[in-house]
Amino acid sequence: MTQSPILVVTTGGTIDKQYFDALSEYQIAESIIQELLRTARVTHPFRVLELMRKDSLELDDGDRALIAATIAHAPETRVVVTHGTDTMTDTAQALAGLEGKTVVLCGALAPARFAESDAAFNLGMAFACCQAAPEGVWITMNGTVFDGLQVRKDRAAGKFVPR
Repeated sequence: MTQSPILVVTTGGTIDKQYFDALSEYQIAESIIQELLRTARVTHPFRVLELMRKDSLELDDGDRALIAATIAHAPETRVVVTHGTDTMTDTAQALAGLEGKTVVLCGALAPARFAESDAAFNLGMAFACCQAAPEGVWITMNGTVFDGLQVRKDRAAGKFVPR
């Protein structure tokens, strides 16, 4: 059985945040996604493309158009997008028209560099979903696979829920 390679597009968000003690604030650092996949001993073929380093609240329509164009022109048909959780569903909507692609967005509620982060688990779920799901846009968070167009973030509960 041939394994279709997965493109992993990183956009920033909490998953890639780092705490800089001298500045007393979090900033999005160089993506840690490649390291998470290496640590997990992923053998499925993949390619990581660090597209941007933005908090999802800073993403605009131009950024979403760039994400969509990058995915549309990529040779891979299976794509994982790491993304901040605050506007993940907005980006899912912007990717809805992509033909011939299975796109899975994931993120984290705590930075991947933290010991008690949900990042590695969410990324692993996204990798699995990307291989098994049909064409479309999906979100994997909180141990659940969601239709990317039928989900919302419940900020008060700190989780994603069906819409």
